[in-house]
Formats: sequence, C-alpha cells, structure tokens
Amino acid sequence: MPNKRTTAPKIAPLSAAGSTAAVIVTHNRVELLRASLEQVVSQTHPVKWVIVVDNGADDAVKQLVDDLAGSRAVYVPSETNLGGAGGFALGFLTALSLGADAIWCADDDGRPADAEVLVELYRVAEANALHEVSPAVCNINDPGALAFPLRQGLVWRRRMEELEGDFLPGIASLFNGALISAKAMEIIGVPDYRLFIRGDEVEYHRRLVNSGLSFGTALTCAYLHPDGADEFKPILGGKMHTQYPEGDFKRYFTYRNRGYLLWQRGMRKLLPQEFARFGWFFLIQQHDPKGFAKWLMLHNRGRREDFRRPENG
Repeated sequence: MPNKRTTAPKIAPLSAAGSTAAVIVTHNRVELLRASLEQVVSQTHPVKWVIVVDNGADDAVKQLVDDLAGSRAVYVPSETNLGGAGGFALGFLTALSLGADAIWCADDDGRPADAEVLVELYRVAEANALHEVSPAVCNINDPGALAFPLRQGLVWRRRMEELEGDFLPGIASLFNGALISAKAMEIIGVPDYRLFIRGDEVEYHRRLVNSGLSFGTALTCAYLHPDGADEFKPILGGKMHTQYPEGDFKRYFTYRNRGYLLWQRGMRKLLPQEFARFGWFFLIQQHDPKGFAKWLMLHNRGRREDFRRPENG
C-alpha cells in the first residue's frame, strides 16, 4: 500500500487573506499561559479568534483570556482533562464551527518568538503553496538550539545554524506554532483523543504525509518551547536516538502510543528499526531487561489498540 496519495487533493493553499483562529490548550498552568497568550494576541497579522481550551476549567484562566484577548476571546472549559490530543481536537472543531479559514496552534508552555511569526508563516505558505506550515521549534532558554532534534537528510541537527536553507519541505512539528488550513482539516481530520498525550502530533503528521497535501517548516521564524532533547538518548555513538521520557506516566503514553502508531499505514516500514533501537537501548546500553519487557508490553498494547489509561492515572 503506498505511503501517500499519488495525486495531491485539489484544494487551495493557505492564504493571508483568510481568517485565522489561534488554538491554545492549557491545563493548570495559568502563568505559563500568560506568556503564550501575550505573544499570540500581539501578532502583526490579525488573529480573529483566540480559542483557549482549558482542561482544568479554571476561573483564573477564563479571566486571563478575557483580559488579554478581549472581544476575540473564546474560552472553552472542560471538566474532563482531554489531554493535548482531545484539547486540540475540541479547539480545532471550535475554530471550524466559527468559520476560520486557518488554525494556528499553540500550547501553554511555549510561545511564538516574536510578533512577526504569523505573518512570516503566511508569507512562506503563499510562496510555497502550502496547506500547512510550521516554524522552527527552538529551546526557550537558548533560542539558537532546537527544542527537539531534527533530521535533515541523514543527519540529526540540534542547533539552528546547523540547518541548511530557509525552508524544509515535508517536515513539520505540529501543535507547536503550526498553521493549518481549514480545508486541509477536511482531509486529515482532527487529532485522535484516544492518544491523550504523547504521539498525537506524530500521528497527525502521519495523516498529513499520507494526504498528499503540501507542508513544511519555515526556518525564518521560531516557536519557543522548553527543551525536549534530553529525553532522546543517543545510541550507537550518536548515530541514532531512542526516546526515554522522565517518569512512568509519560513513558506509558509514549510507548503505548508509539506501538499504535508504528502499525499504521505509512509507518510499518519503521518497525524493524523500532525493535532494534529499543532492544539496543534497554538490553545492551542500559542492561535493563525489565525495562525492555515493559516497553514491549506497552508497544503491544498500542498495536492491539488497547487505549486504557494507566491504572494509577
């Protein structure tokens, strides 16, 4: 089965003339949210709606959104913690229901680097006829460093100056400053609530790849995010990396969701590498057979589409 459509869907790319809704998902981090909102509401390109999905249903969040976004504020409280996946799904559907032509994603612990990010995203999207465009995701404490390792060709890059050119086609970090057209969402849908956290953006990226839509990353603007590179552990002398998040809760969703994701269309070719990568990390590098057994159990739970939450979660 092919990894993506042989013919791209005939839909219009992103246009700066359309309306934009910003969607931010938050959960019990009102002060971090403030820094994100301050940048979103001050963009030089107009944002018509500022939608905040609050997984904590906190009155302080509502007050903050109303204070900063004013008449553009759309506060969406949830008494159930929907996670990032469910939160963005609800936010995207809210934006579509309002008639937005494009949705700009953000989270509560990251923020656009400056007030020109959105206008630059539209410029790059129009220049390259894109249906989705992402900024570079940089370390909030060291903007010259990437928040997550990025592979260009066969080489993993960790700093902005190591990247070549000003645009990377076919590569995108979703939910961290990504701009997506509403027409594209008719084809790729909204994030999968079952994933809750971890891997939901990778699964959404898989759909984007398989859709045949045009997308990429603009290296001329940035979204600042806490460093996530530490959980990508080098193996084989740094030639490859393995993901090992801190804490059982994050590892549960990371490995369970990867188990689901790697068995989906367009991803199965990566399965041999997945088993080799985690086998080497746990058995050879860490000498942790129990860790490998738990990874395998979670991988198989995802493969079976067993989306139960952790017993203590």
